[in-house]
Amino acid sequence: MIVGAGFAGYECARTLSKQAKGAAEIVLINSHDYFLYVPLLPEVAAGILEPRRIAVSLTGTLPGVRLVLGQAHDVDLDARRVAYTDPEDRERSMAYDRLVLTVGSVNKLLPIPGVAEHAHGFRGMAEALYLRDHITRQIELAGVAEDEAERAARTTFVVVGAGYTGTEVAAHGVLFTDALARQNAGLRDGPRPRWLLLDIADRLLPELDERLSRAADRVLRARGVDVRTGTSVKEATSDGALLDDGEFINSRTLVWCVGVRPDPLVDSMGLPTDKGRLCVDEYLGVPGRPEVFACGDAAAVPDLTRPGQVTPMTAQHAHRQGKVAAHNVAASCGQGTPRAYEHHDLGFMVDLGGVQAAANPLHIPLSGPLAAAVTRGYHLMAMPGNRIRVAADWILDAVLPRYGVHLGLVGPWSVPLDTESPEVARTPGGKPGSA
Repeated sequence: MIVGAGFAGYECARTLSKQAKGAAEIVLINSHDYFLYVPLLPEVAAGILEPRRIAVSLTGTLPGVRLVLGQAHDVDLDARRVAYTDPEDRERSMAYDRLVLTVGSVNKLLPIPGVAEHAHGFRGMAEALYLRDHITRQIELAGVAEDEAERAARTTFVVVGAGYTGTEVAAHGVLFTDALARQNAGLRDGPRPRWLLLDIADRLLPELDERLSRAADRVLRARGVDVRTGTSVKEATSDGALLDDGEFINSRTLVWCVGVRPDPLVDSMGLPTDKGRLCVDEYLGVPGRPEVFACGDAAAVPDLTRPGQVTPMTAQHAHRQGKVAAHNVAASCGQGTPRAYEHHDLGFMVDLGGVQAAANPLHIPLSGPLAAAVTRGYHLMAMPGNRIRVAADWILDAVLPRYGVHLGLVGPWSVPLDTESPEVARTPGGKPGSA
């Protein structure tokens, strides 16, 4: 049984299916029926890609895997059972012989007044769709606002966190709002929409080489993004955000991209953890529980390339850990021998929209159109499906004007920041994901 179909869970299921060849039952528990290619979420929010382009069907691409729709909330290690809630709010449980926990992560919260109530994260499809609708709606409302202060607030967008996600959201977002404003008769002669990108660190993308950080900084500033390092939010309200330097930013949009934390299911298991991540050995096994494995964001995997540290919470590591976990599950059943996880990162890529990106494939620093081409090529190669559809959307976006349409399908109450299921929209009168 595999719990979670993120990068680690999907790759584990796919690899196990190929190895088992029908000799074992492989069950995948996940809250929805698709694998979400998270790196392209900012392009969904900016109207470049349609949502289904980055949602890869689990049943369509994992033919040897039994999909169980549900949100896992408890693991009975002694009874070897996983309890979950299905999409119709029914409590169910299922037994396992081997368990692979790949439950991923959720939005990281900080004790800042008002943030949980007025900010929205950016971890799942529902949040990306909400942000796209919200941005479009704010531009449309600003176009008919008679009060200049209201118009300015509705066209001011604040992103907190200048890591990969926050930087990409701001980079794509400013291009999106510029396109919407040009099409809006009420905003054509007014000031451009304003974007702010805040981070407590002293530079953008602190995880990357300084040259790539500077390249991204130049692109964002050239587009008019107000990049403020060493700055964060002290309090959030429905009217805007109070910064820690005392300035109040009038805004109706606060996007929270400060990072992630492991899924709360990990803490509920009563096993040793490291900063919320389940402790495992180099073989991705849980000490004392030979039938339990964990990988991805939920697991503190020893980094054999950096003794004494654990692997960072990145898709690159999760993808490769999923393969190793599958191999070691098979080994625990008598097929093959266990393999330790060891991987040297191959570099990172940040898509800045248009023909701009910052990347260091194989640790060769690149920026500009070449980096953008490499980045998009990498994404097409890494996606397990929908490649032609994604490439077609990119081509269409390059030659046709981008239109914003407010569908109103995801309301702000559907995507609370403080949720254990950021990938599932909350439905009226029910729990996240309930029908």
